[in-house]
Amino acid sequence: MELELNYEIALTADFIHSGNFSRVALQFPDELLKDATQVVKALRDRLEAGSESGRVGSGDDKEVGLFVMADTTYGSCCVDEVGASRIDADCIVHYGHTCLSPTSNLPAFFVFGKAPINISNCAENLSTYALTQGKHIMVLFGLEYSYAIQKIKEVLMLESSKLNGSTSNLEFHFADVMSSVMNPSKDCITSTGLLGSTGNFTANEGFGKATGTKYNIGGLVWNLPEGHRMEDYLLVWIGADNSAFANVVLTFNGCDIVRYDAVDDRLVTDLSQQRRILKRRYYLVEKAKDSNIVGLLVGTLGVAGYLHMIRQMKELITAAGKKAYTLVMGRPNPAKLANFPECDVFIYVSCAQTALLDSKEFLAPVITPFEAMLAFNRGSQWTGAYVMEFRDLISSSPLEVKNQSEEARFSFLQGGYIEDFDLKENGEEDEDGALALACATEKALQVRDKHPNSLIPGTAKSGAEFFAARSYHGLEMNSNNSSPEPFLIGRTGKASGYEDEKSKENS
Repeated sequence: MELELNYEIALTADFIHSGNFSRVALQFPDELLKDATQVVKALRDRLEAGSESGRVGSGDDKEVGLFVMADTTYGSCCVDEVGASRIDADCIVHYGHTCLSPTSNLPAFFVFGKAPINISNCAENLSTYALTQGKHIMVLFGLEYSYAIQKIKEVLMLESSKLNGSTSNLEFHFADVMSSVMNPSKDCITSTGLLGSTGNFTANEGFGKATGTKYNIGGLVWNLPEGHRMEDYLLVWIGADNSAFANVVLTFNGCDIVRYDAVDDRLVTDLSQQRRILKRRYYLVEKAKDSNIVGLLVGTLGVAGYLHMIRQMKELITAAGKKAYTLVMGRPNPAKLANFPECDVFIYVSCAQTALLDSKEFLAPVITPFEAMLAFNRGSQWTGAYVMEFRDLISSSPLEVKNQSEEARFSFLQGGYIEDFDLKENGEEDEDGALALACATEKALQVRDKHPNSLIPGTAKSGAEFFAARSYHGLEMNSNNSSPEPFLIGRTGKASGYEDEKSKENS
């Protein structure tokens, strides 16, 4: 009975019946795969009971096929539409932690799970900490704790009723879950440049972005009163220190944030480690500015809008005078990316909760599309705002890329001016080649006059140029002798005793 409640067996069966689906893909993360057989059995029994009671429809008793999917192609928080397409599934039931990114082709039903939490202890910690603060409280939470939020609200109301008049003005605001049912979004760009979407997320024009007084991030949505800002609130996160929490910390980096750890039953107020993430990301942006060859990592094949984001990144990289290579692989790791040593930096196009990779062990930094826009738009400055969802970048018009041949760029990491422009690769063809050479020489001399010995020449501009500059090019043939070598007959027999070795022994 507990398994049926945790995995929402009844609601899942109602979703399958209401959509009249015949092939259902059940997506489990690695940590929940041990319960897959029991979930399938319980869901099968529930579906058969519903068919016998006539809930499917008159005369339609077709059997529903249930297929368990494990080892997802990309992050387990996203709906694996690639894996579901291999079994020709009609819909997907996603179990466990999720980012609630819109799907492209298939409807999905999300089972968040029910992580254990001490409700009374959580409410007591929140109310006690709220007394020491002069701000209103905005409570965000992991989706696995959404089932307990209503009870936490009730306990907090009882706690607030016990307070005296001087402290009873404190207000707790709670975010709401968007929906556990998702219909596929149409990846269409309107004439205004905004990403249009259909289904349950029609009203949500931005994820992790403010639309007037409405905010959405990671499957949560809430409204603020008119004239209020997020900086006016104290953010409280109920849940683990995971990718969803990192998304909140980066997106609302101007807010005071605390976290309630449901495992240890305590309130964590020291978030200095999470704040350092911003410094690390800014360093990666500066490092990406010095790159010439960029690898575009495709980290999703199902999130709506990913194709348009890839095209936008290619245009940005090309306009900045850099070479782009598109790489499609599963979950990136240092060993995979080490096969592409010519890439100076990688841009990871994926959902917001998997986009932040700790690239300390990688040979080249891995940045997000938002960081790429900061790095490759000459003259752009980071204001402190951080955008995790690439769909927000699609809605916003990209900054105009300036002419890269105007002046050399100063590199803070190398401590000098970088000549990272190339007229030919930018597609600029001057009528007089001698005039172009003279202009480039004059510009370089001007930089040298102002800053002697500070002009650093650019590195390889393409993969072919990178490999041509390497000292080792593989097996080299003797070019002096063009005549073919005669064929040689190798050894025959078994390794324990070749025939020529046996003949020597006999002799």
